[in-house]
Amino acid sequence: MLLIYTQKITPRIIYIFKHICTHTLGLEIRFTTKIEEFIAHQGMKFSYGKKRLGNELFIQNVEVLLEQGLSDVEVKVQPWEETKCFFAVSENSDLPFDVFAASFYLLSRYEEYLPHVKDAFGRFPAGESLAFQEDFLTSPVVDIWAYKFKQLLIYKFTDIEFTPREFQKISVISVSQVFSFKNKGMLRSVAGLFIDLFHLRISRVTDRIKVLLRLKKDPYNIFDDLILFIKKYKANMVFMFQLSDFNIYDRNINHNRLNYRSIIKYVADYSKVGLRLGFFAVKEMEALKIEKKRFESIIHGPLQSVINSKYNLMLPEHYSYLNELEIPNDYSMGYPEHIGFRAGTGTSYFFYDINMEITTPLTIHPYVFNSQVCHATAYQTVKTEITTVLSQLKSIDGTFRGIFRNRDFSEYEDRDFYYALLNQIHEVQ
Repeated sequence: MLLIYTQKITPRIIYIFKHICTHTLGLEIRFTTKIEEFIAHQGMKFSYGKKRLGNELFIQNVEVLLEQGLSDVEVKVQPWEETKCFFAVSENSDLPFDVFAASFYLLSRYEEYLPHVKDAFGRFPAGESLAFQEDFLTSPVVDIWAYKFKQLLIYKFTDIEFTPREFQKISVISVSQVFSFKNKGMLRSVAGLFIDLFHLRISRVTDRIKVLLRLKKDPYNIFDDLILFIKKYKANMVFMFQLSDFNIYDRNINHNRLNYRSIIKYVADYSKVGLRLGFFAVKEMEALKIEKKRFESIIHGPLQSVINSKYNLMLPEHYSYLNELEIPNDYSMGYPEHIGFRAGTGTSYFFYDINMEITTPLTIHPYVFNSQVCHATAYQTVKTEITTVLSQLKSIDGTFRGIFRNRDFSEYEDRDFYYALLNQIHEVQ
């Protein structure tokens, strides 16, 4: 048990100390505001405040964790050993910055509540983030800081024991269209055929006819291949299926199609499955309720996981919808068009709602890579950056999550490259 003295115990302090000390490092902690109790304690302890009480381990604080709501926080990033940090404190502290306030700032997505320039899709772009502007986006700094703090604890308390955690690799397959040609209906099929003819996409015309005549498997139906990959590498995968109504943004087939429902059930036998949110389900509670009900009617169980890897992640409104509907896991925390750690971590964490000043039950599973990156970045650059990120995460027993689309592994994309990326990720030991 690690005793922590602080003059005031706030919801923010409880949240971030539990994340770093308990969730990341595996330590049981207890808080006290009584100096007498702290001084009398003979076990492991440290203080978090403005001044050191004695010769104990001491981390000086800044005001962020003592406040409520938002304030004009000054953030000045500086180099520290092989990483970077901010919220610097005096030399009297055993760390040169307030590791807990800095971690809270990134995990809570504090900066996304502040005024910022949105991209063309209304999203918070990577370029607006502190991590991008200060060149630490591809570094899991919150995890690195936690392990630096761990080394400090080991130095101070030689008999301290931590619960070990394991390096993990997880691939999420986002399925917006389960089929390219199959089950699209007569009108959509004829319209698609004429569009392909107009653009002289003869191979697609041929493929469409073969698929409709059942002479060829649909190009997007690559689920058998991915399940073979799971079996070969014992790979950890999560498949997210979209069940929204057809509209200008979401162009999947009808959710009632038996072929579609059978694929979801089939994949669920080998992997976790979840819901890829449609355009309106991201913005509207009623649309989310409908899609949730559809998913649960197919798998005959509660919806556990969702992803919004394309549209605007409205914070905290969207996450409040998930909490209200008791959906426990979200895989949307990342930048679709940049490799990096949007929240500064690869570790799953509870979402903290700054507006309400509460720790919510929603678990965020941040991703570091989205295959959309490959559309604007050289393949070799992508592979090199993934190698670097994997190496960093392995050194801190972290988790790598990558988002792929089922169509990435079809004949209409560079499937050899995407399979090579899967191999690169899941072969790392």
